[in-house]
Amino acid sequence: MQITKLDYGSLLSYTPRGDSNKIQHARDFMLALKNEAFVEDPQTGNLILMSDWIAKTIRRNITTLPFATFFRPNTILVPTPKSSLMRPDTLWVPERIASALTKIGFGNKVISCLTRNKSVPKAASSLAKDRPKAIDHYKTMRVTGILSKPEEIVIIDDIVTRGATLLGAANLLADAFPETPIRAFAAMRTISNPNEFNGLYDPCTGTITLQKNGETLRRP
Repeated sequence: MQITKLDYGSLLSYTPRGDSNKIQHARDFMLALKNEAFVEDPQTGNLILMSDWIAKTIRRNITTLPFATFFRPNTILVPTPKSSLMRPDTLWVPERIASALTKIGFGNKVISCLTRNKSVPKAASSLAKDRPKAIDHYKTMRVTGILSKPEEIVIIDDIVTRGATLLGAANLLADAFPETPIRAFAAMRTISNPNEFNGLYDPCTGTITLQKNGETLRRP
């Protein structure tokens, strides 16, 4: 894999540990995100889908977000595939997020060119030692369809933990488009240590790095 360090951004955070009201609130949002549930729009009080909430929150705060430059007018948004093989009418949250972003003017269009040809264990429900590595994702995904050379690609995911899926996806796309800059965006990131959890709204940019043992290191 030619990409060993990937720049990424994220908007929200949650931690699976701890039981404070702030932590539980973030977990509720995580579940809403995974299930594309309806949540309240803080500006209007109306219920909107979580993907639309993500897009509108980014638009509302775009001037202060550290990843604002990720979504240029000609950027192509590529959603990450699920860990399992896709079935018809399956909820695909990264694609929903990517579509919501382009609908309000962030990025040029969504190209769903990454597909899974072999399922991998779901990272969220696996022990740390059993979680798929970046190379596992790289070997079980492929680039499909016709995609003209894009000026820039941003890979879209719902939740990033260690970043193995994003790094594997980035390397596949780099094989197909070696001269195209590639970055990643996840709506939410996992914070393992609850003492490092600052709250639900916690925009950041950082890196996902491939280590010598094949594991990925995400900072922050």
